Amino acid sequence: MLASIAGARRRLSLESYIFADDEIGWRFAEALARRAREGVEVRLHLDAAGWLVWGSMRLARFLRASPVRVRWFHRWSWREPLRYNRRNHRKLLVADSACAYVGGFNIHRESSAEAFGEQRWCDSHVRMQGALALQAQCLFDAFWAGHSRWSPEYTATPSSTLIPTPSRGCRNRMRRVYGKLIGGARRVIRVTTPYFVPDHYMQRALAAAAARGVEVYVLVPAKGDVALAAWAARASYAGLLANGVRIFEYQPRMLHAKILQADESWAAVGTANLDYRSLLLNHELTVLTRDAGLCAALCRQFEENLDAAREVTLPHWRRRAWNRRLAEWVGWAARRWL
Repeated sequence: MLASIAGARRRLSLESYIFADDEIGWRFAEALARRAREGVEVRLHLDAAGWLVWGSMRLARFLRASPVRVRWFHRWSWREPLRYNRRNHRKLLVADSACAYVGGFNIHRESSAEAFGEQRWCDSHVRMQGALALQAQCLFDAFWAGHSRWSPEYTATPSSTLIPTPSRGCRNRMRRVYGKLIGGARRVIRVTTPYFVPDHYMQRALAAAAARGVEVYVLVPAKGDVALAAWAARASYAGLLANGVRIFEYQPRMLHAKILQADESWAAVGTANLDYRSLLLNHELTVLTRDAGLCAALCRQFEENLDAAREVTLPHWRRRAWNRRLAEWVGWAARRWL
């Protein structure tokens, strides 16, 4: 992404939930400011809640002093306090409307092998060109202009398109897309998500797929970065395991990729977790694709990650300690706010 920023000649558009005050955040801030000083139009759209945790006044002053145009999505308002809970969770970079990136990577050191070493988060980002990049630019422009529910009326290519959620016609569009992918699978479903807190609709869809003979795999991190979210995730394990869904916990490091694959022919990869917040509340952006090359690459990635995971079995899960059960209850009670 830094290479695309350095190579841009006309326009750069960047959205990120996290833009941290660390060595990676500063590298991006300085790269964006440099291009802006050289005449490139640079717009940076950040989430106010994400900035509150990972940003800083020093970094904000640097960005504001540069020619970069910066906006924070849903800053705190005493008049509309509840809007603060609806976050811009999208991670999108578009360079010259010709090249775009979308996926799970935030702008922080945890996403950098150079800065974080072997424990760098395991994540997925898709690089797009042509019609998909142009569609990404249109989505950024609409969101920047305040039309947060705008969505294109067309597919970018015959095999791939970008899906924003919520959209003008459907508040929970990504949830419905996931439901259709799961319901249409005939052989195998592969789910990769760092925050697995499926609502009852998604739990029923996964269980129904397993009941009709589809192999259903769910890959989650063994140790997440948000303890409460991990507790909420495990609250759904018992019911899914009892219905034939296979759950695996990735061991080596934090798993942050957000992918759902139906057979080898369809995949959704982007910023949406399989949880209440992503599917029902936050602003997200996902590539829906049946591109054979991309689907095959995602399948290979899943199998590699699965080799480094440990399966959770129902007999073992039923023997877990009472304090873990209590933590799951607490997490599930807070599931809509995670």
